[in-house]
Amino acid sequence: MKNEETYRIGRRKAIGNLGVGLATLAVPAVASATPSAGDAAPADVDDPLTKYPRPPFKHQSQPWPGLASKMDPRPDHGEKSYKGSGRLKGMKALITGGDSGMGRAAAIAYAREGADVAINYYPTEEPDAREVIELIKAEGRKAVAIPGDLRDESFCKRLVAEAVKGLGGLDILVNNAARQQTKASILDISSEDFDTTMKTNIYAPFWIIKAALPHLKPGAAIIGTTSVQAMDPSPELYDYAQTKAATTNYVRSLAKQLGPKGIRVNGVAPGPIWTPLQVSGGATQEKLEKFGGETPLGRPGQPAELASIYVQLADPSASYANGQIYGSSGGGGQP
Repeated sequence: MKNEETYRIGRRKAIGNLGVGLATLAVPAVASATPSAGDAAPADVDDPLTKYPRPPFKHQSQPWPGLASKMDPRPDHGEKSYKGSGRLKGMKALITGGDSGMGRAAAIAYAREGADVAINYYPTEEPDAREVIELIKAEGRKAVAIPGDLRDESFCKRLVAEAVKGLGGLDILVNNAARQQTKASILDISSEDFDTTMKTNIYAPFWIIKAALPHLKPGAAIIGTTSVQAMDPSPELYDYAQTKAATTNYVRSLAKQLGPKGIRVNGVAPGPIWTPLQVSGGATQEKLEKFGGETPLGRPGQPAELASIYVQLADPSASYANGQIYGSSGGGGQP
């Protein structure tokens, strides 16, 4: 009896201890289901329909090439929103048209990704360019300002030389600067106008790439800003649309030529983007008022919305992207 009683007491104690153990094991599971104070809250996701201004826009006009700082509403180039993560650390970039539009957005993003940046711009765009230079410097990166007229071959050669000297080399070349002037009829385009557009949009990248190639090593990237106009031209942009078709083809041709050298060539094809191009003769006042309203998103894009594309195409991790045209047109389906 004594042995049996001792057995029953021992059995009850063992079962009790087992229950305590199981309860103890269960505690972490319960605790893990409760968010700790350090857990991040779910990120707010922006609605692309309402993220930025929608038409109608007020009538406004500026002398060519225009200033972003005088536009209403002022374009967003990512000045406050773009956050870098070191994707281009130690790289050196030259961007034409870096004072505003996609060039400015790329310059800001590149600096915040760790790159040193040289920007080219037309001399009258100095106020906008100064803002960009300060934003680059604020990231602790080298900032080189090189104003000048890209229609001049000798300047294009000097531009590259000054960028290489100021930056200490060159890894990324972004041919972004462009001229766009709306004309209702081919009869309204003078030979001088036609020549100016061709020199800015086609000749300049040709001269700049030739000057830059001796400085580009395997792993370097060339990026051209083309347009949906290359595939779906507007009747009033007869000359501009031709240059963007040419840009698309030089990207694809040069990618095949330079790919074996380890140099990638790609393009970005924006749709309607809110930049000084539009208010300095690139669109009629009637079209400007409704600008971007025909897209599925019902608004024009902002330069900041393309910054990550320029970063992606420059990033060494995108090493298999070559000869590609990355579109951003709010759902227009081009390219």
